Amino acid sequence: MEQAGIKELELLREEVKRLRIMLSHSTPTLEALLKRRGFLIYKKAPSDDLLMPAEEKRLEGWYEAMKRYSFRLFLRDVIKHQAGFTVEGITRYSTAGVTGGYTRYLAEAGVLEEEDGRYRLKRKKGIRPGSLREVKSFGTTLEWFTAQVLLHEFQAQAEWGVKLKKKSGSGQGVGGDYDVLARVDGMLLYMEVKSSPPKQIYPSEIRAFLERARGLAPDISVFFMDTELRMKDKIVPMFEEALPPSGPRPARLYKELFRIGDDMFIINAKGSVAMNLERVLGHHFGSHRPPALRQNKTEKN
Repeated sequence: MEQAGIKELELLREEVKRLRIMLSHSTPTLEALLKRRGFLIYKKAPSDDLLMPAEEKRLEGWYEAMKRYSFRLFLRDVIKHQAGFTVEGITRYSTAGVTGGYTRYLAEAGVLEEEDGRYRLKRKKGIRPGSLREVKSFGTTLEWFTAQVLLHEFQAQAEWGVKLKKKSGSGQGVGGDYDVLARVDGMLLYMEVKSSPPKQIYPSEIRAFLERARGLAPDISVFFMDTELRMKDKIVPMFEEALPPSGPRPARLYKELFRIGDDMFIINAKGSVAMNLERVLGHHFGSHRPPALRQNKTEKN
C-alpha cells in the first residue's frame, strides 16, 4: 500500500507539472506582466561575474551541484581565493574528502586549472593578464541559480540580473535593478537574492527591497538569503523596523521562513531553496483561494 501511495503521489506531481506547462502557454508573458505595470526590460542576465562551466552540456550537472548548500559555500571560497589555493587551504565548511571532490569536479568542468597541486580560476577570454579577480562576488551566480530553480522546479518563466526602465507617463514607481523576476501562473514574482550572511546585511538593503516591491507591485515578493542561519535574530527585526507601523508584521510561516501578510516572504536556504519556495507558493495560493473553496472556520469538521 505504501508503494502504491508513493507512485500515486509521483503521478500527481507529474500531472501538476504538465498542467503548469499548459497554463504557462495560455497566460501573459513576463514581459507583458511588466508592461502592464509600465516597465520594460532593457538589460538582463549579466555574464561578467558569472561562475559556471563554459560548455552548455555541463550546465545541467552544475545546476544539480548548486542545489547543495555545501557546494555553494565552497564556490564562495573559490571566488575568495581565485588567484590560487590548495584543497587543504580551502577546507572550511566540509571534510577534506568533500572539498577535494568539489575541486576535482570544477577542474573537470573547466572552471579551475591546476599546477603543482594549486588551483585557480581558469581565466576567461578577454580578461587582462595580471588581473587578480575575474569574479567579484557570488551574487550573480546565485541569481542565476535561483532563476533556474523557478524554471526547472516550478515551470516559471524567470529572468535574473534584470534592469528595468520605467515607461514615460505610465504612473507610479521607478525602474532599477531586480535580482530575479518570474512569471508564475500568470502572476509576477520578484525575488531579492542575498549571498551575504545576516551580519553583513544592513537596514538600507531592507528598505531598498521594500521600495522596489512598492514600485513594481508584484503579486509575490521574496527576500531570500542563502544561509542556514536564523532569520529571527537580525533580519526579521530589521523588517519590523522598516515596515510601515500600520501594516502587517512579520509572522512565522515555517521554522525560519516568515511572511508579511500573504504576499511578501523572508526565507533562507535551510532544507533546500526549492522546498522553501514551494512553501512560499503554497501559502500564497492557499491564502488566495476563491471564496467558495475557503473553509469556514466556524464550520465543524
